[in-house]
Amino acid sequence: MKNGSLENSKIVFVGCGVMAESIIAGLLREKLMKPEQIAATHPREARRNELIGKYGLVVFEDNTACFTTPEFSDSIVVLSVKPQRIQGILKELNGSVKASQLVISIVAGAKLSSISDGLNAPLIVRAMPNTPAQIGAGMTVWTCSAETDETQREQVQELFGALGKALPVETENMIDMATSLSATGPTYIFMMMEALTDAGVHMGFSRDLSKELVQQTMLGSTLFAIDSHKHPAELRNMVTSPGGTSAAAIYEMEKGGLRTVLSKAVYAAYKRAVDLGK
Repeated sequence: MKNGSLENSKIVFVGCGVMAESIIAGLLREKLMKPEQIAATHPREARRNELIGKYGLVVFEDNTACFTTPEFSDSIVVLSVKPQRIQGILKELNGSVKASQLVISIVAGAKLSSISDGLNAPLIVRAMPNTPAQIGAGMTVWTCSAETDETQREQVQELFGALGKALPVETENMIDMATSLSATGPTYIFMMMEALTDAGVHMGFSRDLSKELVQQTMLGSTLFAIDSHKHPAELRNMVTSPGGTSAAAIYEMEKGGLRTVLSKAVYAAYKRAVDLGK
């Protein structure tokens, strides 16, 4: 196991869906923690057995039981339930989580203050990872309450760094902004991939071949953009010859309002993230 800020820590995931499992897999893949350092709760027996079989975790049916177990009584707590369940979970955990425990929430919309008040605990982190975290290529944006210390912030950065890139931000509103841009972002990308693949099929490619062309083109373009450090407009100009195919395509996209549609989509996601916190 690697030496790091999580080396001697224990961690409990309250709720263990897809994103929580992605974090667990990342911690184990990067050898930041051992299976016996990680516990999870889930109401379904089949899911608990699955987690034991795949990762060798300590699992509980009851959300409070782990905190009465000596080895996990002072653990880092990760809240990873659906937004509509968070208020009930906070009431359930109130009195079980100590004021000295670090609490990390990946629940969309749940504010630092509501989590702190609900648990009567001051050390709160709010984070928003995205779907590519499942393969270690994620983008996680996080912020924390003023009471957290430097060691705890290092733990958070190391934890989410196991999923890809982790970016701390200064204000909580930036988490809602990141929810709409990077966390919801794969939705926009997947929909564009689907549309482009369908366009290839319409022209006459097989679906498999069209999909491969689109996926590799998007991957290569993204890697090239990162490597070049150029503004996207510069890169677009590089491949746009006067009167060429790119110019013709850009004309149709601009005429169809692609930029406006994407901007409105991101803002709609942002407003929804804000509403979830109310």
